[in-house]
Amino acid sequence: MDIEVLGTLAVREHGVSVTPTAPKPRQVLALLALHADQVVPVSALIEELWAGAPPRSARTTLQTYVLQLRALIATALEQGEAAGDGEGGGAAPAGRRTAKDVLVTLPGGYLLNSGGGTSDVREFDRLAGMGYRAMDAGDFPGAARLLREALSLWSGPAFADVHGGIQLDMETRRLEETRLCALDQRIEADLRIGRHRELLAELTVLASRYRTHENLHGQFMLALHRSGRRGEALDVYQRLRATLVRELGLEPSAALRRLQRSILMASPETPVVAETNSERLVRVG
Repeated sequence: MDIEVLGTLAVREHGVSVTPTAPKPRQVLALLALHADQVVPVSALIEELWAGAPPRSARTTLQTYVLQLRALIATALEQGEAAGDGEGGGAAPAGRRTAKDVLVTLPGGYLLNSGGGTSDVREFDRLAGMGYRAMDAGDFPGAARLLREALSLWSGPAFADVHGGIQLDMETRRLEETRLCALDQRIEADLRIGRHRELLAELTVLASRYRTHENLHGQFMLALHRSGRRGEALDVYQRLRATLVRELGLEPSAALRRLQRSILMASPETPVVAETNSERLVRVG
């Protein structure tokens, strides 16, 4: 089974889609797919579907959605077996998977058995973890490459075409935080290897989209300063400060204020010292 949730929801068995079009079965599949090979409690699925006001028939209705999903899985398995028979000939193996083997009923919940297939979330976590370790080891080109590869798995917001409830909304926010963390580290790695000019267009968009995100604004300031655009770097700080004060009642962090002072006092040729996310001082000029 191949699972994609970092964008639109796509779940395929033998290359055949098992993603329903009806909203509530789609929610059920989305939550099961995100937690593939793990038991998802019935209580979590009911909370996702009906929040704090489930009907008396909630468990029965959930079972109906599971049966609908199994019907789609059974069709995909049959098509996959038919394709296999056409290619290799002979009878299908006696131990072939059934829909109940793929969407398993267990005490207290359900489990979507991926059968060792792919998951974009797992692949993202694997590549991002390797990227973070490369950063810690000082391999900035390797970190930039791995984190860029991880981020390429995203085609849009997670579960972009699923009308989510409490559980999926929470998971969507969590996944977005992991994406932003990987993006922040990839940009830092690119700054470390001198790609400041290449980053300017991307950071212009990101600073506009995440108007109170201090790390991204700090990276934008560094990229501008290192490109000889000190005045624009200081303008970025002033816009961020105005937004933070107006919308959150906060001043920029001490680290960002130090960066602003360093840029203010430096000539374009002078290296600027800035604090990284881990609060270590590094030379980035």
